[in-house]
Amino acid sequence: MRPPVPFGQFVPGDSAVHRLEARAKLGLAAAFTAMLFMVGGFAGLGISSLFVLVAVAVSGVPVRLVLRGVRVVAFILVFTLLAHSLRIEPATVALVRVGPLAIDPEGLVTGSFFAVRIVLLVVGTSLITLTTSPVRLADGLEHLMSPLQRVGFPAGDVAMMLTVALRFIPTTAEEAEKIILAQTARGARFDRRGPIARGRAYVPVLVPLFVSLFRRADELATAMESRCYRGGTGRTRLHESRFAATDWLTLLAGVGLMLTVGVLL
Repeated sequence: MRPPVPFGQFVPGDSAVHRLEARAKLGLAAAFTAMLFMVGGFAGLGISSLFVLVAVAVSGVPVRLVLRGVRVVAFILVFTLLAHSLRIEPATVALVRVGPLAIDPEGLVTGSFFAVRIVLLVVGTSLITLTTSPVRLADGLEHLMSPLQRVGFPAGDVAMMLTVALRFIPTTAEEAEKIILAQTARGARFDRRGPIARGRAYVPVLVPLFVSLFRRADELATAMESRCYRGGTGRTRLHESRFAATDWLTLLAGVGLMLTVGVLL
């Protein structure tokens, strides 16, 4: 049985999204984020959803992997809906009323709007790590921050730090899943009812998880030192990333279209 791919881990492929230069993807992600926060209605979110569906379809990444990020923010989505829709003794008409608590229709619509925005933001931006290898992502970030080197900003070190942090997200999820499976095989139960009991059940997972992460970090530092890594200054690359005409065309067309949608809707 093939182990599941953790959330955020790079999925190799040869699609148009995979071949797109990392800096172009980061620019499109920034424009997409700006569009999501500029639109003021469900019509704008509908067009944003269309952009996401097209990107996912072109990338060829399985939908189940893309939607794993939604599971991570499920608590935030529920909290957003409840924070906007619950009212105490509302003066307006309520959809459902339980004692002093009631669900306000207008608040439910507002909460749904913000929840959909969060889902689109997570799904859209997760395509960057799903379709871009850590090396290409580090190169893209370093190129974008390279102008700051003139004022002494360590662009190479910061890019490597961000890349390692992104790479450790799926590693942490994978390691936690392994520990949970191992403890379940030894009789541990993680299906207890109630948030307090379930939280206590996960406490024994934290110690071996942090020990494993510190061990991996130490091994990574040793490997980087053995390869004489001394930061980004003067470091060469085996494969130099270059902006092609298709990258420029995709970036300019995508940014222009997204900003137009954000302004109009």
